[in-house]
Amino acid sequence: QVQLVESGGGLVQAGGSLRLSCAASGSTFTRYAMYWFRQTPGKEREFVTSISWSGNSTYYIDSVKGRFTIFRDNAKSTVYLQMNSLKPEDTGVYYCAADPSLGTSGSYRPYYWGQGTQVTVSS
Repeated sequence: QVQLVESGGGLVQAGGSLRLSCAASGSTFTRYAMYWFRQTPGKEREFVTSISWSGNSTYYIDSVKGRFTIFRDNAKSTVYLQMNSLKPEDTGVYYCAADPSLGTSGSYRPYYWGQGTQVTVSS
C-alpha cells in the first residue's frame, strides 16, 4: 500500500501561481503512475492530470493545458503540480492519487488517494 499526503494549497488571486506537492510513503514510488484530481461542491471528482512512473508521459485535461505542469521526483517520492495563471474555476479540493496503471482521462479511477488540499482562486 501507498500513503499519500498533499500540501501546498491555499488562497491565491486570479492570475497567480501555486505549487502542490504530494509525498508518498509505504511502497516503492516508481511502481505507480500518479494523478491529480479536483472536486468542487456538488460536482464529481474531476481528472486533471497524470504522469507515468518514469515521468516521460503526461496527460492533462484541456482546461489546464499550458497552465498546469505535473512532474515527479522519484528520489523524493514526491509528485508536484505547478499551477500558473490560475482562474476562479480552478477552485476546489485537489487530490493526489496513485495506481500501478496509467490512466489518461477521468474514465480511469486510481486505487490510492490522499486526503486533499484546498485551492481557492479569488477573482
